[in-house]
Amino acid sequence: MNKLMLQMMGAFAEFERSLIRERQKEGIAKAKKMGKQIGRKRVLDNDQIEEIKFKIAGGEAKSTLAKEYGISRQTLYSALAV
Repeated sequence: MNKLMLQMMGAFAEFERSLIRERQKEGIAKAKKMGKQIGRKRVLDNDQIEEIKFKIAGGEAKSTLAKEYGISRQTLYSALAV
């Protein structure tokens, strides 16, 4: 009997969690439709990325540029990949 009750509680919890995820997806879709910012804002704008690309082509080190713009090297590499 105890095992049955535990399994039923687990099933209810799983069902409730799926409902929460569904409502969350609907809320995010609604926010996107309204034009709200989803996720973290970009650290570098397009002009800064073009500046960095120009400086890299000129021979500057990426680690130096990352320090100059106050970002990590990984953020710099991610921005350049886009």
